[in-house]
Amino acid sequence: MSAATSTVPAVTDATFATDVLAADRPVLVDFTAGWCGPCRMIAPVLADLADTDPGFDIVQLDVDANPATTAAYGVLSMPTLMLFRAGEPVKSLVGARSKQRLLADLAGAL
Repeated sequence: MSAATSTVPAVTDATFATDVLAADRPVLVDFTAGWCGPCRMIAPVLADLADTDPGFDIVQLDVDANPATTAAYGVLSMPTLMLFRAGEPVKSLVGARSKQRLLADLAGAL
C-alpha cells in the first residue's frame, strides 16, 4: 500500500467524543495545523502507520478549526500526538518523529 493514497481521518470538536473518547481501541490523535511544517513532515509517517494497523486508530484534529478540543487538552505546540485509551489521554508527544521512534515512544502506553 502506498502512503500517498492513505489519508488519516479527521475528527472535529463535534465528533471528538464519539470518535475518540468512546472508541473501542486506543486512538492516537494528531493535533495539527495547515501552517505547521513539522506537521507536514509527520503526516506521511502517520498515514503509513495507519495502513499497517498498529493496534490503535489514528485521527487528526485541525487545531485552528477545532479550538474547544485543543484548549480542553492544553495543546500549545504542533504537532502534538496524544494517545487516548478508554476515553482518557495516556501519553502525549510533541514534535515530528520517525515511525520507529513513534512506535517506541508509544510502546509503554499501549
